[in-house]
Amino acid sequence: MSIVRKTHHTFPPLLLGTDARNGVTSHMAAPLRILVTGAGRGIGRSISTKLLAQGHQVALCARTTSDLESAVEGRTEGFLLITNDVLAPGAAESAIEKVVSTWGGIDVLILNAGDGVSLPLDKTTDEVWDRMIALNATAPFKFMRAAIPAMKKENFGNIIVIASKAGLEGEPNVSAYTAAKHAVVGLVRSAAAELSKYSITVNAICPDFVDTPMTQRSLEAAAERTGKSLDEVRSALESKLVGVRFLTPEEVADAAIAFIGKSETGITQLLEGGR
Repeated sequence: MSIVRKTHHTFPPLLLGTDARNGVTSHMAAPLRILVTGAGRGIGRSISTKLLAQGHQVALCARTTSDLESAVEGRTEGFLLITNDVLAPGAAESAIEKVVSTWGGIDVLILNAGDGVSLPLDKTTDEVWDRMIALNATAPFKFMRAAIPAMKKENFGNIIVIASKAGLEGEPNVSAYTAAKHAVVGLVRSAAAELSKYSITVNAICPDFVDTPMTQRSLEAAAERTGKSLDEVRSALESKLVGVRFLTPEEVADAAIAFIGKSETGITQLLEGGR
């Protein structure tokens, strides 16, 4: 069980109307054409495998080919594997072009690629700051920008960003990550207002701590910084969380997938672990 809080629903909902590809009014027509970034591990992998199991056409995008191949092991169709670094020049445009040229369009864009670094503000270098902004804010912007023309053409689309609770409030020692996630939340709200007239929804999931490799790295950094053991740091953090536990990647995946085909737009949905 997880606890969900929806905030900043400031824009009017959309009426999806008729599916441009099959003439049928539907909130979840299958198979939809979906691109997931950061699909090789953690939340992105969970999202991708769930969508494939539902019968959708899924393009999995990540840096490591072996991670992508293992995510689709046992499957022979219904997917594309796109190995690229979302920070590389032209990465967004090439990924979107591959989906559109292969399947004739793109219905859903799920922007999950991201990372965090835990450092005191005065230890945060220019390089760390620039990377956090580029990965967590600029890359989602570029993928949105690249996908929007194809979505406008069909007068339909869902864009879902995996943001963070850090995009809604502040915590110590994650200034660069927090600034980047606030930026991408702002992007979601502005894009939702701009794109609603094209029946394109833009929403964000803002999870609290999730049990992923990124969280593990943050815990290790905190342990090194404080001199405490990894178990002590983890227990201390979990004790402060709603439900006293981390979220699972599957819980975040379910929350993200729930936005597909829905008329809501401009939502920044806080997701916290259940009691």
